[in-house]
Amino acid sequence: MPLISLEKRRRGIYILPNLFTTAALFAGFYAIVQAMNQRYEFAAVAIFIAMVLDGLDGRVARLTHTQSAFGAEYDSLSDMVSFGAAPALVMYEWALRDLGKLGWIAAFIYCAGAALRLARFNTNIDVVDKRYFQGLPSPAAAALIAGMVWVVIDNGLTGDDVSWLACFLTIFAGVSMVSNVLFWSGKDINLRRSVPFIVVIALVMAFALVSTYPPGVLFALFLAYAASGYVMWIWRWHKRRERAAAPQEARSEPGELGE
Repeated sequence: MPLISLEKRRRGIYILPNLFTTAALFAGFYAIVQAMNQRYEFAAVAIFIAMVLDGLDGRVARLTHTQSAFGAEYDSLSDMVSFGAAPALVMYEWALRDLGKLGWIAAFIYCAGAALRLARFNTNIDVVDKRYFQGLPSPAAAALIAGMVWVVIDNGLTGDDVSWLACFLTIFAGVSMVSNVLFWSGKDINLRRSVPFIVVIALVMAFALVSTYPPGVLFALFLAYAASGYVMWIWRWHKRRERAAAPQEARSEPGELGE
C-alpha cells in the first residue's frame, strides 16, 4: 500500500500550477500597494514579474497534465488583478491623477477593457484560431503600461511630464484589448521539437539584448507587438481590396477589347 494515497497525490500535483497563479496574483497586488506608496518603479517591475509567472502556470499545468476548470477560472481572476486593476491604478496614481475626470476615465477604460478581454477569451477559447489572439492580450497591454512607467522613471522624468502621452497609451491599450484585431499568439511554436542551433544563439542574443537596458528594450518590444496587430490588419485589408478588385478588372477587359 503506498504511503500517500493516489487522491492526495493528485491534489498535491494540482497545487503546483495554482502556486504560480497565486504568485502572479501576489505580484499584481504588490504592484498596487507600491503604487499607493508612490514607489512606481517597483510597481512596474512587479507587473512584469506577474507576466512571467502567468506564462509559467499554464505551461506547468499542461506539462504535468493538471489542467482544471478551477485553475482556468483562478487564472482569469488573477489576470484581472495583475493585468487589469494593477496597471490601471499604477498609471492613474503615477500620471493620470492630475488630469481630473479624463484621467480616471482613461484608467477605467483600460480596466474595463481588460475585464471584457478576459471574458471574451474564456467564452471563445474553443472557437477561435489558436494561432492568433482576438484583441491585444491583457499581459501585453499591462506590459505597455508598466514599460512606459519604468522607462520614463529610469530617464529621470515624472508622470506629470508625460501625462497626456500616458493617457493616450492607456486608452489605446484598453481599446486594443476589446478590438477584433488579431495578434500572433505564439501557440503554434512546439517547444518539444528540436530546433536548429541558430535558434538557440538567437535566444541567447535576445536575453543579452534585454539585459543591456531592460526598461527600454521591454517597452520597445511590447510596443512593437501592439503595433504589429494593426500593421497586419492593414495588410490583410489591402489584400482583400486587391482580391475584390481583380474580378471587376477581369470582367471589364472583354468590353475594352471589343471597342
